[in-house]
Amino acid sequence: RNFAMSQELKDEIKSIISGKSKVRYGSTIQAASNHLTRSLSTSCISQKYKHFKREEEKRLRSYIEYNNLWLKNIDFNSYVSEGAEQRVYLFNESYVLKLNDSIYYESWQDYFTNLLLHNFFFYDTAYELIGFYENNQRIYAVVRQSIIRITNKTDLFQVRHFMESNKFEAIRNNDYYNQELGIIIEDLHDENVLTQNGILYFIDTVFYLTESFWKTEN
Repeated sequence: RNFAMSQELKDEIKSIISGKSKVRYGSTIQAASNHLTRSLSTSCISQKYKHFKREEEKRLRSYIEYNNLWLKNIDFNSYVSEGAEQRVYLFNESYVLKLNDSIYYESWQDYFTNLLLHNFFFYDTAYELIGFYENNQRIYAVVRQSIIRITNKTDLFQVRHFMESNKFEAIRNNDYYNQELGIIIEDLHDENVLTQNGILYFIDTVFYLTESFWKTEN
């Protein structure tokens, strides 16, 4: 996908984040995110991070219970791998399940925004939010994602060329920034970008929106 850099593109992304526009597998993610937006006041958001996230989790928990989104039947014997942010389990021959407790994000809303941005930019590996799981009083989002069959090792120079051709400039290590959009994508190393038959597939991305993303051009 070639991303045209324009205010129209930024407006489209804002519309997806707000839930006004559709994106692949976006409806469940948008509904959860919008619930948190309505439930938490800006005064609460401005308070200390830990306090805000505790309040946010209370709202999220009630939302999950009301909508019957707790999952009980995850096959933990199908464990594949895990990192600092998530655990991966085999779902079937075509999909994996990923459990994420949003530890890398200041808020659950930021995590949901990350999912929506990933699904917008990387349609082929879009995340489908299927529910939530709780362990030791910690909430995990459970997303389903297509399995990518690796045919050869990812060339990080190819990743860099792809990102730069879409106006995302390398800023450090495997992180990229699009100044026109005000969007950062981090951790694009060869475990998060896989290669199948010469095509790059972005399976794990960490998106951040900078202040400039929210500015409207005159």
